[in-house]
Amino acid sequence: MTPEQVKLVQESFKKVEPIAPQAADIFYGRLFEIAPEVRPMFPEDMSGQKDKLMSMLATAVNNLHQVDVIIPAVQDLGRKHVDYGVVDDHYQPVGEALIYTLEKGLGDDFTPPVKEAWLATYTTLQNVMTEAAAEVAAPAQKKGFLARMFG
Repeated sequence: MTPEQVKLVQESFKKVEPIAPQAADIFYGRLFEIAPEVRPMFPEDMSGQKDKLMSMLATAVNNLHQVDVIIPAVQDLGRKHVDYGVVDDHYQPVGEALIYTLEKGLGDDFTPPVKEAWLATYTTLQNVMTEAAAEVAAPAQKKGFLARMFG
């Protein structure tokens, strides 16, 4: 991510924060529409989950200029998601739902450069999470004879 992309993400998120509850509604509505198989991973009452989403996004966005500060937290998040049943394929619809939410929430302010900056941000965070998740999932996947003997 370039410094300009970081700036675009941070500035655009400031416009989303005042509509955080609506943004969370749009996000989860879209996510469950395009990936209904993930709905059982979430609680029936989504109010707390929606607050967590917006809080996590705010923390990540506000610290993008110092990515190394948030990497450990993002890695932990990736590891925790393994326990919820999240697999790599789930990240793609989450990214789509995020971009959809930003497009709806920002309207005309969701310009091509802003979209590109958000895609770069999400891709970066997704990569950190999936790499951390792979560390957790890998030991459980050792099922071969040699893995049992020497793993």
